[in-house]
Amino acid sequence: MIESQEKVRKVNLTFKRYLHNKINWNNRLIAIKGARGSGKTTIILQYIRENLPVDQSVLYIPLDHIYFYTNSLMGLVERFVLNGGRYLFLDEIHKYPNWSRELKLIYDRYDEISVVFTSSSILEIFKGESDLSRRVISYNLHELSLREFIELESGIKLPIVLLDEIIGNQAAVIAEIISKVKPIFELGKFMKYGAYPFFKEGIDEYDGRLKNVVNMIIENDLPAAYTIDFKQITKLKKLLYAVSTSVPFKPNISKLSEKIEVTRPTLLQFLDYLDKARLIMQLHSQAKGMSAMNKPEKIYLQNTNLIHHISQNNSNIGNIRETFFLNQIIEKHNVGYSGQGDFFVDDKYTFEIGGKGKSQKQIGGLENAFIVKDDIETGIMNIIPLWLFGFLF
Repeated sequence: MIESQEKVRKVNLTFKRYLHNKINWNNRLIAIKGARGSGKTTIILQYIRENLPVDQSVLYIPLDHIYFYTNSLMGLVERFVLNGGRYLFLDEIHKYPNWSRELKLIYDRYDEISVVFTSSSILEIFKGESDLSRRVISYNLHELSLREFIELESGIKLPIVLLDEIIGNQAAVIAEIISKVKPIFELGKFMKYGAYPFFKEGIDEYDGRLKNVVNMIIENDLPAAYTIDFKQITKLKKLLYAVSTSVPFKPNISKLSEKIEVTRPTLLQFLDYLDKARLIMQLHSQAKGMSAMNKPEKIYLQNTNLIHHISQNNSNIGNIRETFFLNQIIEKHNVGYSGQGDFFVDDKYTFEIGGKGKSQKQIGGLENAFIVKDDIETGIMNIIPLWLFGFLF
């Protein structure tokens, strides 16, 4: 209990992730999923500090705590309730073997308590050992947006911009933002080290921390969620490297499966694992759907920081631009492969990504089609600056 209270006392309240105010904390069972390092733990600690009493009715505990080496979650909850417990916060629940079964029992048996738990983005909440689909309200936490990065780094608060505003009223939105910051300058920093909040712990150490995050996801989180052995871990790393050296690309599944030495179905499953782990983004044809067994039309690394970390020799500007755009827009919008432009968004808009000199040729004759340009501060008509898509959340 003392350890829990100390953790809450130390949390910083200055900056809050975009998801913080979207969560309905009144629900009895809440899941917050997201990639490692995205700030899930901070969200729940901030909520506790600002809204709940400092007493025995509140408990925060990580599920990799030494306590669970010899004790069960169910046993902890029984004692917690007997001592007046009402609000339980369980961090990294995917590290606890019987999480779904015991959560269901807790929910059904103790209606006087509320439970909030965090987990890896990999966790299959609705495919667990016990059915939680009718009980849990799930939220997904994306990596930082450019807007959040600027606020976290400099303290400058800027507005969230809707896609409709970007398309229909970009001049007014841009004027407000550029009166406070130099967005192109901020975008350059963000692309190298701005995707995860831990950049605040030291930019010089950022690459090492990012390397640890990638290794922990593949070596710990994936095996905790799926049946993966050591040989498969090695092949997953090999696959991630193979993808990183050629993204974005239209994958030849047969050749890639030969290179990784796995069958085609296994390769597609591995790609799905890496996608759910927020290490890659698969772009599918919307006509074919997003099934894990459908071959993706294109594959990208999850964010531009991973490009600089994993595929340093493939840090071409076209790849970086497209990765930034896709990473920022997929948090709120459906994105599919476009045969004419780069991206087809919400079954309506076509976006072609390029540099300052990008022409209209690629999208000529298309309705609701836009050119998104890097290295421009303002746009006009159907030309939109790339940085502006970093303000969607």
